[in-house]
Amino acid sequence: MIYMVQPKNFVLGDSKSMVCKLKKFIYALKQASRKWYYKFHQVITSYGFEANVVDDCVYHKFSRSKYIFLVLYVDDILLASKDIAFLQETKRFLTKIFEMKDLGEVSFVLGIKILQDCSQGILRLLQESYINKVLDRFGMKDSKPGDTLIAKGDKFSLKQFPNNDLKRTEMQKIPYASAVGSLMYAQVCTHPDISFVVGILGRYLSNPGLQHWKVVKCVMRYLKRTKGYMLTYQEFDNLEIIGYSDSDFVGCQDSKCSTSGYIYMLAEGAISWKSAKQTLVASSTMVVKFIAYFEASNHGIWLRNFVTS
Repeated sequence: MIYMVQPKNFVLGDSKSMVCKLKKFIYALKQASRKWYYKFHQVITSYGFEANVVDDCVYHKFSRSKYIFLVLYVDDILLASKDIAFLQETKRFLTKIFEMKDLGEVSFVLGIKILQDCSQGILRLLQESYINKVLDRFGMKDSKPGDTLIAKGDKFSLKQFPNNDLKRTEMQKIPYASAVGSLMYAQVCTHPDISFVVGILGRYLSNPGLQHWKVVKCVMRYLKRTKGYMLTYQEFDNLEIIGYSDSDFVGCQDSKCSTSGYIYMLAEGAISWKSAKQTLVASSTMVVKFIAYFEASNHGIWLRNFVTS
């Protein structure tokens, strides 16, 4: 049990048994994030914003022909609107309520560089700086750029784990889990092209082998060559969500499960993607396809609700 001690020279008479009442929540308290969101939600909805039906951290406000979107990530706020006056009005309101710092036009968000060409109606997302940091962190900064992620016919399994003391000692010195986690962030944000291989590498976090580590370095060399690739979105009057789905058959050598994946496009750019091992063993390629289409359709419905709400 942890006890709170009153500040020095504060104790008066019989008040030793008294406790302190917090006027503000300490950052490390478990309920602090919930209280912060609840406070922010009350303030922003009182100003006319409405929360998205399927994502409580996305808000929107419409006033005749004007509109503005607000995205909340912990205590970072991103505002988007075509009407500058409407945007400035919202910022002034938030500044009156909260202690804020206006960073101006967005250029970086959570390690993602945002490039805007308003004249052409083009928006681009880039993670080159983040990938450079990852390459430098794992000693791959001066490595030779790679052309492929994995070679055709490569197989991965739990049997490739270290089978002697020498190999186990060698693998303990390798930051496999940390490297896969770093690759996963790039895959989630801007690189759908590495989703399949990162999903496979994530299956062996508990006991990876040297073969798995070689593939991690292969992915990093590939990212070194493609780190300048960007997700690009083009402005359109009529936006339509388009999705694609596919799967293999019994791709996992250990569980005999198949891997399915999907990708959704909006404004001529990828907005959501996933590659994951199926949770059950399918008896035929037809069953595999049904499972893949079901998972993709579920996410498609979520995206439709997100965009239209």
